[in-house]
Amino acid sequence: MATDKNSLQLVTNGILQENPIFKLALSMCPAVGISTTVVNGLMLGIAVLFVQVFSSVTISLIKDFIHPRIRIPTYTLTIATWVTVIDLTLAAYFPAAYAQMGIFVKIIVAFAIITMRLEMFACKESVPASFWDGLGMGLGFLVGMVVIGFVRELLGSGAIFGYDVLGFKPLLFFILPSAGFFVVGLMMGFFNWIEASYAKRGKK
Repeated sequence: MATDKNSLQLVTNGILQENPIFKLALSMCPAVGISTTVVNGLMLGIAVLFVQVFSSVTISLIKDFIHPRIRIPTYTLTIATWVTVIDLTLAAYFPAAYAQMGIFVKIIVAFAIITMRLEMFACKESVPASFWDGLGMGLGFLVGMVVIGFVRELLGSGAIFGYDVLGFKPLLFFILPSAGFFVVGLMMGFFNWIEASYAKRGKK
């Protein structure tokens, strides 16, 4: 059973050391395509967090009954089940945001980060540990999407959460899909710089 210390380590690992977007460069399609605003990034991030946590817990619960030859199809079916749940929930209660995210919610099924964590962690570890790992990776993705959305919305439209804060549009380039790669690249460099700085301090 995961201790408080191990739980915290699993969560921080997903947010910092193995951030899905900025460190592992996984699931880049939504990071580039949908993260044009904070709201879009937040909504898709929450959807992925939900699917990641519940998929990890589900696989951990049934791992002893999964034959090795069908483990990937089992992962896909599990993810698809929870994607359907969040897809219908968003469509029912948040229709405006759901309309903007469109197909990106449905293709969460194919997100590499979720399948990877099921294969590398949930199918081997306990339910509590899988919950905290899923929470950490989901939060890491959520943080990444919100940060990218914040930068792109502020610099592209001069607004945050749809409210005009600058009074002008600094660089329309940031609204374009190509700007997503640019912002992700900058954040990757920033995360690597932080990691290198801590490593140097640890050696002193």
